Amino acid sequence: MFLSIDQLLLGFALLACAHASAVAAESRCFGTVSNGRIEGAVALPAGGANFSAYSSLAAAAGRTHVHSRVAAIFAQSYKALEASAPAKTFVYGETGWPSGGQFRPHRTHQNGLSIDFFVPVLDAKGKSVALPTKLTERFGYDIEFDANGRHGEYAIDFQAMAEHLYQLDVSAKARGAGIALVIFDDKYLPKLFATPRGAYLRTQLPFMKGKPWVRHDEHYHVDFAIPCGSR
Repeated sequence: MFLSIDQLLLGFALLACAHASAVAAESRCFGTVSNGRIEGAVALPAGGANFSAYSSLAAAAGRTHVHSRVAAIFAQSYKALEASAPAKTFVYGETGWPSGGQFRPHRTHQNGLSIDFFVPVLDAKGKSVALPTKLTERFGYDIEFDANGRHGEYAIDFQAMAEHLYQLDVSAKARGAGIALVIFDDKYLPKLFATPRGAYLRTQLPFMKGKPWVRHDEHYHVDFAIPCGSR
């Protein structure tokens, strides 16, 4: 069966429109993580096979929006973890508003390139479980882990965290992006670097040097490297 010239031209036109729509659908970020905004941000999914949002209430309020490319990296990393860490459970935290801008109480999270991830934890039986993020503990942000990475019956699963960071970086690079900054309590870094992925993380990821304005023990903050326009 042969197509007519008109049918071929119509097909090419439809493909061109689909491509234009796909291009137009990508988010546009402006400024920096601490002084920026975003257009066309997308909401992260409430959950998946191995992850969940820290709060369905906060997600419904619009506090889990990111750049479309960040959302793709996010999804790809968790898909990879289904194979590389099949028994692990993960929880993500705050990201930003649909249009970006000031995002209290955070000093950053303004242009769709930031995600907080709660530390993966093991329970008293050594099983990977979701860290409880109760409203009474400011949706998990008021949880305090001790010097050994413990909080009550929960212990930080540094190996799962290291694997997650590795998969985030691999997914980001596969999409022409990268990781600009990771903020995590520096007292825990030796434990993180002692995992099988530790050598990679130490040499490939930019961990914040010095102390952040608030302790990052119950979560790790990740800024992604994606070009943005001027504020």
